[in-house]
Amino acid sequence: MKRFKLTFFLAITTLYATAQNWKSDPEHSRLGFRIAHMLISEVSGIFKDFEIDVKAAKPDFSDAVIALRAQTRSIDTEVAARDKHLKDKDFFDAENYPTIQFKSKSIARIDENKYALTGMLTMHNITKQVTVEMVYNGTINHAVTKKRTAGFKVTGTLSRSDFEIGSKFPEKLLGDKVFITVDTELQLQ
Repeated sequence: MKRFKLTFFLAITTLYATAQNWKSDPEHSRLGFRIAHMLISEVSGIFKDFEIDVKAAKPDFSDAVIALRAQTRSIDTEVAARDKHLKDKDFFDAENYPTIQFKSKSIARIDENKYALTGMLTMHNITKQVTVEMVYNGTINHAVTKKRTAGFKVTGTLSRSDFEIGSKFPEKLLGDKVFITVDTELQLQ
């Protein structure tokens, strides 16, 4: 039993020691969303202020631990009045709930560079488990910064009602499903 504990401890220590830290490049990353409006069109937007931190030891990121933080005040739909409304108590209540957070729990390979990423998403002081699709686009040496840079696309759907966002707006006015797209370049730190 002691031998097993020592082997397990050494394996975990080695993995942790060899894991590399990656951080999103804000100039080459985007956290976007779109939602149905009145059943006939869609409204899209972004969160301008967000960051992603990743710790991974494997070069294909199959063991990645991922954390995302977005500032709700940074929501931008290119319509100032709508953005102001989204920040108030009817929706994100940015004053009381300034951040959206995601922390990964597991990654399961779907095929060569595609994964099911599962984690805990917190919005509006409510935490729910969500699963999204993550595509690893590869890693290169950045031509300008010379830093190792990895590219990812994450897509998924969540229900705004699960997080009690815009509860007084019926689905015929504002869709319940929110489509999320994250395009990011991560740089090795």
